[in-house]
Amino acid sequence: MKLNDPIYIAGHTGLIGSALMRYFKANGFTNLITSTRLKLDLTDSLAVDRFFRTFRPKFVFLAAGHVGGIVENQTHPVDFINSNISIQLNVLQAAHRYNVSKLLFFGSSCMYPRECIQRMSESDLLSGKPEETSIAYAVSKLAGLQMCFAYNKQFGEQKFIPVIPNSAYGPFDNFDPSSGHVLSVLIRKFYEAKQKSMSYISLWGTGNPRREFIHADDIATASAFLMMYDENNLDLPLNIGVGIDYSIKELANYIANVVGYTGEIRWDASKPDGAPKKLLDSRRIKSLGWAPKISLEQGIKSTYKWFLENEL
Repeated sequence: MKLNDPIYIAGHTGLIGSALMRYFKANGFTNLITSTRLKLDLTDSLAVDRFFRTFRPKFVFLAAGHVGGIVENQTHPVDFINSNISIQLNVLQAAHRYNVSKLLFFGSSCMYPRECIQRMSESDLLSGKPEETSIAYAVSKLAGLQMCFAYNKQFGEQKFIPVIPNSAYGPFDNFDPSSGHVLSVLIRKFYEAKQKSMSYISLWGTGNPRREFIHADDIATASAFLMMYDENNLDLPLNIGVGIDYSIKELANYIANVVGYTGEIRWDASKPDGAPKKLLDSRRIKSLGWAPKISLEQGIKSTYKWFLENEL
């Protein structure tokens, strides 16, 4: 990947897309192609084809998609299925039609079975049913994964690279309690509880499930690393994780400390927990020479700082 190569980042204003933008700008890349959702509807096949025909990207990062937490997954499953499969189908077709050199597709740890041996290895995919509370999203991402495999197999080139990052967080995350993921939502909840001097805060579930969190900037470095990797015989897909997990209770206590909330934390066990544990086995990508650099402590503090400066 040369500094002046045309690089299209789909979803450049989102969590992972914005991290990719930061990475490439910091490293001197000068030909970054982007488009807002208002200007380019990725679910519109004709619009996507026209965009690729006009801009002719050489490298593509497919970070766009319909994402959300447990509440949104349960209430809008059709939106998750339709939007994500349409986006993936249209972008991969156009990437093939206009002969991109490489495309990196972002899957999700939700694709793994709910009951899965920990740490979850890439070979465990499709060995069981995903967690019910996020199954629509999981199925749409599994479809994208299989699309990548199908193109690579049928046309004999490893152009489409599927990766599976674990729970991402960082600047430009979604902090909306109705649609965001757990870490960003907890930041907002604890901030608001502190501002209102609430004596206690009630959180969903038991707090016992364990999650692995990876900063979006680490995902960006891993993604760029893979796009610049010279070999064309990667063992795909590739997990992207840090190798450490935390219970939701541990996470909540840490965020409360960072925010400065000193009230009681109560757990509503009548609400769903989601999958009991999601820790990735990331030995494949680490064996190639990549490693994460941002600790959870550093990442939460910097994310909270960004939240205070940009979301309020």
